Amino acid sequence: MKYGLVTVAAAIPRVRVADTSYNEQAIEEQIAAAEQRGVDIIVFPELSITGYSCQDLFRSELLLERAEEAIVHLLDFTRKLDIISIVGMPVVVGNTLLNCAVVIQQGSILGIVPKTFLPNYGEFYEKRWFASSLDTRQQQIYIAGSPVTISPSPTVFVTADDVKFAIEICEDLWSPLPPSDNLALAGADIIFNLSASDELIGKHDYLRQLVSQQSARTISAYVYSSCGYGESTQDVVYGGNAIIAENGHVLAEASRFSLEPQLTITQIDIERLRSERRLNTTFSIAQRKANADFIDAKPTAMRDFVLTRQFDPTPFIPKGDDMKRSCEEILNIQTLGLARRLDHTHCKNVVVGISGGLDSTLALLVCVRAFDYLGFDRKGIHGITMPGFGTTNRTHGNAVNLMKSLGVSVSEISIARSVTQHFEDIGHDIATHDVTYENGQARERTQILMDVANKVGGMVVGTGDLSELALGWATYNGDHMSMYGVNASIPKTLIRHLVSYVADNEVDELSRTTLLDIIDTPISPELIPADEQGNISQKTEDLVGPYELHDFFLYNYLRFGYRPSKLFVMAKAAFNGHEPSVSSYDDDTIKHWLRVFFRRFFAQQFKRSCLPDGPKVGSVSLSPRGDWRMPSDASSQLWLEEIEGL
Repeated sequence: MKYGLVTVAAAIPRVRVADTSYNEQAIEEQIAAAEQRGVDIIVFPELSITGYSCQDLFRSELLLERAEEAIVHLLDFTRKLDIISIVGMPVVVGNTLLNCAVVIQQGSILGIVPKTFLPNYGEFYEKRWFASSLDTRQQQIYIAGSPVTISPSPTVFVTADDVKFAIEICEDLWSPLPPSDNLALAGADIIFNLSASDELIGKHDYLRQLVSQQSARTISAYVYSSCGYGESTQDVVYGGNAIIAENGHVLAEASRFSLEPQLTITQIDIERLRSERRLNTTFSIAQRKANADFIDAKPTAMRDFVLTRQFDPTPFIPKGDDMKRSCEEILNIQTLGLARRLDHTHCKNVVVGISGGLDSTLALLVCVRAFDYLGFDRKGIHGITMPGFGTTNRTHGNAVNLMKSLGVSVSEISIARSVTQHFEDIGHDIATHDVTYENGQARERTQILMDVANKVGGMVVGTGDLSELALGWATYNGDHMSMYGVNASIPKTLIRHLVSYVADNEVDELSRTTLLDIIDTPISPELIPADEQGNISQKTEDLVGPYELHDFFLYNYLRFGYRPSKLFVMAKAAFNGHEPSVSSYDDDTIKHWLRVFFRRFFAQQFKRSCLPDGPKVGSVSLSPRGDWRMPSDASSQLWLEEIEGL
């Protein structure tokens, strides 16, 4: 396990029913291919040694004997291989026959797991041939010449790298009380399922949901392998389903109805799963009564780690068909949050500073939606544009045009004269464009907004976003402060999409034109004078770094607590130039901005410790009242030292 990642495979071999020699060779070929591709654990379908649909042939002594011979050959084949292989076969235990998973590594059987729930309805007749694990007792049997303990107790296997995995077989997953519930609570990170599920109309979609949901309920990875071409088609067809899910998300799956053998391979993030479990206190409570026997796997040789897992470079942004629905839901959360605050305070006036940038635009749009939702007059929204030393004609024009087209109250209050007077009062040279020069403007704007709110009996709606809060890119007691921050949980990379959604679906053509131009405007606080051509000279991403990188770091650090070395490797994979919608960054650039992220994130916690209220929208938030509690004086030394060692 490297960076918390373990490589797993769900195999679908091409089999011949009752031909154990053919099936053994097919399994060996896929084990060899998986070993070459760096797979740590591979699982095969149910009864893959014999084929699932042998029916009454399972009563044949010859078939059972040849199945055991096939295991002998598999043990010899894997003697020098570190890969852990999970194959299905019938196992005789005294006077019973069990449908089992056999776990093999380095020429040894680590353990045998019998099936618990046997389907005996519709096209399934398993109780005709097999007994349940509950019908047996713990005992030692000899298989392939080796003593193996077989038990009805739940079993968790532990690899040399402390990856814990467990097994259930087909119907076990479909039962009301899947064994994987207890196995996950007992510590299993990964559940492997050997299955033989036939194809029916609509069944695949249900199966996919079942695998995904079970991985979510157990906060585990679920690796499902079901038999395919080659099984008997007397009355049923097996299409070959391989599905690998991690905490509710399908990471990889096979193509159904393929004539060829398939290997579905991906990497499971064990660190991510364990982080989620630690965060979920319900999981901790539920595991109190969990129990299982533990079996240790064999030590393995060190080998070069190859990262094959893909990482989403824009984890905050909804994908594909979910975009429209997600944008609507996010906007509704923001809208309802603000509406409730207005209703509770009996307030029908809000004050918003409108700069012509994305953040203030989104805040204004949320105010409009909230007022419409409550049936309030939009004139109660007091939009104020406050041009200063760095305001450009483009942003000023967009701010005024948008307020007018949306029908809110429009005010313009220049801060140039008051800030100039303030600089004279404190003895600051106005030609020195330092932090005093910038923050003096930001605080003047906040003072205006607060005072106007007092005048009209309203509240100031904040415009700052989640990304700015993470980096501390806000003036303390300036734009850092408001009476309700509607964008507090919205990252910078998402705001553009939300504004675009409103432009395309909720406003008139004049407002839409303005919104589209705002989307295309460079992100800037506009606190430094424009260039000679009147264009924005102060671009935020030139100063603090690309927001797509910082949002990537922010999501994965807050959500899962990943260390810098892992974030670095993940970012290299995510921003490698293969995704056309995001930029490409070299290693030095990623490392530089990763250093900036952690340095600023730690140093700026004091600003986050006194944030105004704001609606939580997603799984990542920085509210000090529940989502992120961190000492303001915590040292970043450990994180920065690790970055220097990359």
